[in-house]
Amino acid sequence: MTEKIIHVALLLILPPLLFGVIGKTKAWFAGRVGPPLLQPYYDLIKLARKSMVFSRTTTWVFRAGPVVTLSAALIAGLMVPLGALDSPIAFTGDLILFAYLFGLARFFTTSAALDTGSPFEGMGSAREVTFACLTEPALFLALLVLAKASGSLMLTDLLHGPAEGFSSGMVAPLVLVGIGLFIVLLAETCRIPVDDPNTHLELTMIHEVMVLDHSGPLFGVILYASSIKMFVLGSVLLHVAFPFKTGEVWIDVSLFVLEILFLSILIGTIESVMARLQMRHVPYLLIAATLFCSFGFLLLVR
Repeated sequence: MTEKIIHVALLLILPPLLFGVIGKTKAWFAGRVGPPLLQPYYDLIKLARKSMVFSRTTTWVFRAGPVVTLSAALIAGLMVPLGALDSPIAFTGDLILFAYLFGLARFFTTSAALDTGSPFEGMGSAREVTFACLTEPALFLALLVLAKASGSLMLTDLLHGPAEGFSSGMVAPLVLVGIGLFIVLLAETCRIPVDDPNTHLELTMIHEVMVLDHSGPLFGVILYASSIKMFVLGSVLLHVAFPFKTGEVWIDVSLFVLEILFLSILIGTIESVMARLQMRHVPYLLIAATLFCSFGFLLLVR
C-alpha cells in the first residue's frame, strides 16, 4: 500500500516540475535567470482561477477533449512502474492498452481542435495525426523488444526486466530501443527538434495550435496532461536506460526522481543547442526512431 501511495503522489505532484527544470536549463544556456523553478505550478493555479470562454460553434467534444486527455494520461501513469515501484494497475497484455491510451488522448485532442472550425487548428490536427502514424510503430516495436527480453507481456515485468538482469547480448538492442524511445518522447511531448512549445506562429505549430481556443481551467488541464505524458514516457525510457534497482524503496524512489530530473535537463539542453527541424524533415527523424527500434528487435530475435 505504501508503494502505491508513493506512486500516485509522484504521478500527481512531480510532472509539472519537469517543465520548470527545462525552463531553467534553457534560461541558463541563454545567460538569463529565467522563471522560477515552480512556475508551472503557479501557472496551473492561475489558470484554475480564471473563467472559460467558449465559441458558439463548439460542442461537448471541445469540453471533453482536455478531460479525456488528462484521464488517459493518468491511467497510463498508473500502468507504468516508477523506478523500482510496481505499477498499481497491471495485467497480461496491458502494454497494448498503454499504447492505445495515448491514441485515445490524441483522438479527443484533435477532435476538440476540429470542433472549433478553425482552419489553423485543423492544420495542426492533420500534422499531429500524421506524425503519430510514425511514432506509434516505434513505441510498439520498443515494447515488443522489451517483452521479448523480459519474457512477459505485463508492462510492470516488461520494464523491470528479467529477475537475473539483462544479458550482455541485450545491450545493443536496448541501446537502439533507448535512442528510438527518446525520439518518440521528444515527438509525443512536442519538444524541439520536432515541435516548439513556445512558438506562436500558427503556420509552424503542431500541438500548440490545436489548443489555441482553450482557456482557463481547461487550458490548465491540457498543460497538466502534457506534463504527465512527459513524465510517463520518460519513466518508460529510464527503465531502458537505467535497468537497475537497489531493493530499498526510498533509495530507489530518490534515484528515480534524480533520473527523471536529469532527463528534463537533457531535454532542456537539446532545446538550447539546436533549432527546430523544418517540417518536411520531421518524418525522417520519426522514421529513424522506428528503424532504431526495428533493428533492436531484429538483433534480439536473430
